[in-house]
Amino acid sequence: MLARNAESLYWIGRYVERADDTARILDVSVHELLEDASVDPDSASRQLLGVLGIQPPDAAPLDVWSLTELVAYSSGNTGSIVGSLTSARENTRGAREVVSTELWQSLNSTWRALPDRQNYARRVGPHAFLAFVEERAAMFAGLADSTMSRDDGWRFLVLGRSVERADMVLRLLLSRVRDRTSSPGWMTVLRSAGAQDTYLRTYRGVLDARRVVQFLLRDRLFPRSVFHALRQAESCIEELDERASARLGEKSEASRLLGQARSELEFLRPEDVLDDLPGRLGSLQATIREVGEAVSTQYFHPTPWVAWANAQVLA
Repeated sequence: MLARNAESLYWIGRYVERADDTARILDVSVHELLEDASVDPDSASRQLLGVLGIQPPDAAPLDVWSLTELVAYSSGNTGSIVGSLTSARENTRGAREVVSTELWQSLNSTWRALPDRQNYARRVGPHAFLAFVEERAAMFAGLADSTMSRDDGWRFLVLGRSVERADMVLRLLLSRVRDRTSSPGWMTVLRSAGAQDTYLRTYRGVLDARRVVQFLLRDRLFPRSVFHALRQAESCIEELDERASARLGEKSEASRLLGQARSELEFLRPEDVLDDLPGRLGSLQATIREVGEAVSTQYFHPTPWVAWANAQVLA
């Protein structure tokens, strides 16, 4: 597969996942701000922007509407929902020969519907817009599952989605590491990750910080846990490297980093989950960044562009 197509598919996976996760997180945060009068809108909004890695404005205080404009609708902000979907659409348009027609039509029609959805949401509230994004991201994932061959293109798409998903869940957990173990904020984390119902069924309604962190970090069956995302990304890398490593069994840098992070979670004792939680989450997040850099170096830009020096033109 051409490096440019591989890179496009990888970033399509990342951008669609980013838009989906951002919509989930923002939807829960907006409800919390509107329903709980004791929450300071400016402080909560700036905390959310920190989680999402978006630079907050310095001047005016933030509220639900200005937060939504910045995180959801801003076309000039690449980390916003509209910015992420626009980037995903541009990457898909540049890789039409390796994506299905249904996948392209789904993403293109989603992008074209965004202005009308924004105008409607500005009148009645952001929930309708955020629910639309979540539904379209789910449709995109379903079409990818049902229309793409399980070849290298599929692996790059899933790799990007898995790396982005692990990073977003880590950001969510980092936003609550200072909360009390019985704080209702842990339920907010579960709702933002789309994990509330599954968690409550798994632990029969018992809510505490250790179980929440255990579930979102280490659960093997929940597809949005960090462990599950790391294992899926590791599987994609191993399949991509299968031919290259068949003789010597050597691991690529991305595979080594993913395996190391996955093993750290896999063999962590449950009673030690909360020990130095900020340090553990920060280390995992740094590893995710290194994985992204390693994937880019290995598959997309393996060598820098070379300019010939003192070249002579042959007559």
